[in-house]
Amino acid sequence: MGCALKQNISEDAAARAAAIRDKNDAFRESFSGGRVLLTPGVTNLSDEQRRAIIVAVQTFDDFSPHNDPYGEHDFGAVTLEDAVFFWKLDYYDLDLQFGSSDPADDDVTCRVLTVMRAEEY
Repeated sequence: MGCALKQNISEDAAARAAAIRDKNDAFRESFSGGRVLLTPGVTNLSDEQRRAIIVAVQTFDDFSPHNDPYGEHDFGAVTLEDAVFFWKLDYYDLDLQFGSSDPADDDVTCRVLTVMRAEEY
């Protein structure tokens, strides 16, 4: 494989990750255009605590190579009153039966954001 071909593949992968990242950020920040699931560890919180977790997820921006190795902004961890909560984005087909064939394409992808206590992971 020549150097030019490797560079094109790398550029294509970076462009694809950027497209997925932009879609993930838009969905996570608005909760519009997909599904949001809250586990029992989140739904059992008080309304005030639940709102605080949702705001923390929607405003999360502490991405690093450690928690975002592919640059897609599909996972994060937030802390509320010494409890750690994870959020995770998954990509399904539109029928929610299988994984999406192309997470960069909204025509074939339904994003599902799950918010959970760390110990529920």
